[in-house]
Amino acid sequence: MKFLLAIGVGLGIGLAIGWGLLPVKFVDTTPATLREDFRADYMLMIAETYQADRDLDLAARRLAILGSEHPSQIATQALQYGLQAGYPPGDIQLLQHLALALQTWQP
Repeated sequence: MKFLLAIGVGLGIGLAIGWGLLPVKFVDTTPATLREDFRADYMLMIAETYQADRDLDLAARRLAILGSEHPSQIATQALQYGLQAGYPPGDIQLLQHLALALQTWQP
């Protein structure tokens, strides 16, 4: 009984501190601050959209918010991460198609 009471009190105090007294505040965050795995997932979503509409300019604009590098470099980094993380072959193929298309793209 004491154990359950201790768990309940600890949970209550933790929630009160985390949600009430010291909540996390995100201010002016950009997609460029995403972790590498989330960046690769975002890139995969862009590759899927590109596969559907074949609008390379739009894909490049969407990638531009991930950093100041050329979109083909961003795509190549995402492809390398996807290979290391064991993405399914279909996803790797989508990333490859977009990365190749972006290598010849000119703004």
